[in-house]
Amino acid sequence: MEGAEVARFVWFDGRFVRRERALVPLTTHAIHYGTSAFEGIRAYWNSGQLSVFRLGDHVRRLRRSARRYSMRLRFTDAQVAEAVTGLCRKNRIREPCYVRPFCFVGRHGISLDVTGAAETHAAAFAFPMGRLFGGGGISAVVSRWRKFSDATTPTQAKMGGNYLNSIIATRDARRRGADEAILLDSGSGGECVSEAPGENVFIVKGGRLATPPLSSSALDGITRDTVLRIAKDSGRRAEVRRITRRQLRGADEAFLTGTAAEITPITRIDGAKVGDGKVGEATAAVMGAYSDIVNGRDRRYARWLTGVY
Repeated sequence: MEGAEVARFVWFDGRFVRRERALVPLTTHAIHYGTSAFEGIRAYWNSGQLSVFRLGDHVRRLRRSARRYSMRLRFTDAQVAEAVTGLCRKNRIREPCYVRPFCFVGRHGISLDVTGAAETHAAAFAFPMGRLFGGGGISAVVSRWRKFSDATTPTQAKMGGNYLNSIIATRDARRRGADEAILLDSGSGGECVSEAPGENVFIVKGGRLATPPLSSSALDGITRDTVLRIAKDSGRRAEVRRITRRQLRGADEAFLTGTAAEITPITRIDGAKVGDGKVGEATAAVMGAYSDIVNGRDRRYARWLTGVY
């Protein structure tokens, strides 16, 4: 949520400090080269309880991202997880919120040779957050920009520098009057869908869900995985396969998935209606199931929730 007020306390290198005291010097390597790994995590407030969704999966992915760039996360997974829940408690958060844990290279001069010996820091901050997009559906356009490929940059690493690609695609979409962009991959002759700037893409055709494979440079999203599991457990057909631009435009339904976006319906693509231009039956079913899971109403998935209080 743009402009959301960050909570009073942040976590920085193992300690909770006031956010105005969490300072870094201008020579910080990550400022110059994007050498930061990050996660976005949601916590949900329901019936007097705050629960973090799939906390362990997010923390493990943070470590994997850092490792791909030889960065050393100096805290254990348990310590990072406790930082996230502790941050919510320290700030007395009692509403839905977003938590951003990250690690970054500090003093390392201007050298591009980042090794495990490089100075690294870890931090996290939180802020209240409701829906990123409206629940009634958004518009999207196929971006003029392509998603980078594993031949240039590891696509499965959530690194700060990688999201310059997302920023330029988002600006392209907004200038063209759309809410969000959809990027095609850099292979397949530029005809297959990769993902959105910060979300995975799903289409529905004939009641069957489909989402691009990781080989299309799509991130192995945690919400994406959640939707695939929802489909499997509910008996709804879902597949991971290449999706062409024509198939995207000819879909009965389409939606985005992501921690921030949750399940966001797409009702227009490149100015044309998706299906009848309304939120479809399959999308609505996934949205409802997802809401039940993250708010603790579906006890089959209770293992995915970490209680704060």
